[in-house]
Amino acid sequence: MAAAAAAATWRYRGDPEAEQPALLVQFSNGRLRRADDMHFTVYRDRDSANPRKRHRRILVSETERLSYVGNNFGSGVMKCNSLCRYFVGVLDKDSGQMEVYNAELFNMQPLLSDNLIADETEDYQNKSYREKMDLCIEAFGTSKQKRALNSRRMNAVGSDILNTAVTKAAANIIDARGITALIQDVAQDDVQNISIFLPPCHEDADKPENVYKFEDILSPGEYEALRVPAAVFINITPEEIIKKTEEKSHCSFVLEELKFLPLDEKSRDHKARCLWFLDILIKFSFLKVIKKKHPMGPECPHIISRKLMKNFTSLTYNNGSVQNLISASMKAKITAYVIALALHINNFQTDLTVLQNDMKLQESSKLFRKKPCCFGGLTCTFCF
Repeated sequence: MAAAAAAATWRYRGDPEAEQPALLVQFSNGRLRRADDMHFTVYRDRDSANPRKRHRRILVSETERLSYVGNNFGSGVMKCNSLCRYFVGVLDKDSGQMEVYNAELFNMQPLLSDNLIADETEDYQNKSYREKMDLCIEAFGTSKQKRALNSRRMNAVGSDILNTAVTKAAANIIDARGITALIQDVAQDDVQNISIFLPPCHEDADKPENVYKFEDILSPGEYEALRVPAAVFINITPEEIIKKTEEKSHCSFVLEELKFLPLDEKSRDHKARCLWFLDILIKFSFLKVIKKKHPMGPECPHIISRKLMKNFTSLTYNNGSVQNLISASMKAKITAYVIALALHINNFQTDLTVLQNDMKLQESSKLFRKKPCCFGGLTCTFCF
């Protein structure tokens, strides 16, 4: 046997077939136990005249469970193929002659989506992130996630059914009553909804100040309670106004009006009280959930705090307790009272742009639409 080994020779044969090296394979997810169960197919590039494409190969192998794919080009190709040369030898034991051939190594990777076609791929790419997540939950999600997904889909189906029923009912109403009558009803409801937020309106008033009466905004008791906190505005100096402007301790409308307080003592006191209450209303509108007994601080009179809580908040039940909430509708009501008070402050001629910025309101707010009000022989324009 030693003599046979000493006499063995090898001969280099190049490619086993024309421009086709021997194919060596390795599997990325394990080792092959039985080679006779594998069936391999090699594919070449059609453009054999192109020197860059003529050597491209795709090797496909199939088993009962999975299909595997490997190639010698592209980003997934093994780097060692470009750095090394591979050979395979076939030894004839009888003659001691070994035939050596060129070889190429392929890394075979499982093809998990072998039934995926181009149309399905495009359809998947067009799905939203939520739809893709739902597909993942269907395939790999926990039981809890799948139950939540089914519940959400059932709710969506219920919503679609409800929308269909509502659309059908609306169509029946339109056929029965006509579009003109419905438009009139909507316009009337719109006016009624807005009037809910406004102070009591007296359409038969003979002068502007009686359309929205001052007593409906501040009762005599509330007005008297403002005397003490509003005293800081009565004797305010220009320097103090500049300082408050820098500190942004009050809204822009109030700071601007403080520059033009009347010289008359009674009128000056009246305007100071109105400005102080208007400033409190605007600050109160930015709160969401009222958790304190005195949300506007100890300097706010008790009767004013009670007015704010009673008239400009709604009760809500949360975590076993009742809370006072400033909802969107309550903020609209506060806005209406602020505008009415601002009109009283400026003799019913005021630019509401500053107030709109102070309260961070949209320009499309219905409260800011111009509405002419006529009383007697006098016509004014209120920016509601």
